[in-house]
Amino acid sequence: MPNRHPSFDLDSPIPFYQQIKEKLRGSILDGTYPPHSRMPSESELQEMFDVSRITIRQALGDLQKEGLIFKVHGKGSFVSQPKAVQNITSLQGFAEAMSSEGHEIFNRVMSFAFVPASSEVAAKLGLEEGTPVAEIHRVRLLNRKATSYEITFVPESLGKKLQRADLITRDIFLILENDCGVKLGSADLAIDATAADAAMASALETRKGAPLLRVERLTYDVSKQPIDFEYLYFKGGTFQYRLKVDRKRPATARGQRQAKETKA
Repeated sequence: MPNRHPSFDLDSPIPFYQQIKEKLRGSILDGTYPPHSRMPSESELQEMFDVSRITIRQALGDLQKEGLIFKVHGKGSFVSQPKAVQNITSLQGFAEAMSSEGHEIFNRVMSFAFVPASSEVAAKLGLEEGTPVAEIHRVRLLNRKATSYEITFVPESLGKKLQRADLITRDIFLILENDCGVKLGSADLAIDATAADAAMASALETRKGAPLLRVERLTYDVSKQPIDFEYLYFKGGTFQYRLKVDRKRPATARGQRQAKETKA
């Protein structure tokens, strides 16, 4: 029989269903309900919290929207495999963002070499084709599990400084800022999907042809000079980018006419 939870704070302005959601959320995150385990049924949760079925369904619905649980028709609700989430409303390195959420990050350096810039890399970094650049390959491990494969290109001068840096435990962004004196400004991102080839599948401990989230990122310093071009490949089901956008409403015909009249 499920244990009855402590009574609610009746004086709290927070609705019962939100209080239940937070209690269940905490039990999922602390491992009381591990990934892929079955959650208590709606009737069991009703008894645990002594509330209506509608209240329980509201709480479970919110947990499902957050991606913490999923429902199987006729079988109930199950705990999802947790995904790492990075908000891209600000420019951050992977370790920088994940560490702030309490995750453990390590990097496996696969290779570091100075190579002639391809036409694409040269165009991105504003260099002549064939100019030497540093090419760095790293596997990012999130909580000891291979999560992404990162290919980084930087100009040769910065590459020589990165060559002496700790690329196992530190983000390249933080090294550029703190060790190289580069002030980062902004980045252009392009996101699509691809399939893992044999080498990348092996590095990410997945199967050949497995789906990968691919991010192409070009980072600029504060003077708009491109200084870091990357390909980031995330193993499917392990990572999620989140972005909040606001609706920008088009000007109405009346508003456009008034603006013209004001200018006149």
